[in-house]
Amino acid sequence: QVQLVESGGGLVQSGGSLRLSCAASGSDFSLAFMGWYRQAPGKQRELVAGITRGGITNYADSVKGRFTISRDNANNTVFLQMNSLKPEDTAVYYCNANRIVRVGPGNYWGQGTQVTVSS
Repeated sequence: QVQLVESGGGLVQSGGSLRLSCAASGSDFSLAFMGWYRQAPGKQRELVAGITRGGITNYADSVKGRFTISRDNANNTVFLQMNSLKPEDTAVYYCNANRIVRVGPGNYWGQGTQVTVSS
């Protein structure tokens, strides 16, 4: 069983930055996929960014050039550096992991962390 714990959310002004962290435990090998999804009120959950154990990344078009995903394989930790934040980035951000498949979403979810961007 894999447990994911997110941290780093909060309230920021438009144009500001936040760094989200997600620490995974319960896996004795590096997770094939780790990523971030978000869900805003009245919206579908969407992929924000994902990264494989080999470091291959993908991003939603809406965040490309502003957000950067990275991971520490040894510690099964994934990060999301969010710059130039916009009010439309406001959402609950969820960490996700897949144990052996290199795409998301996997079966493991964190509880979510709220990101609110004021105009």
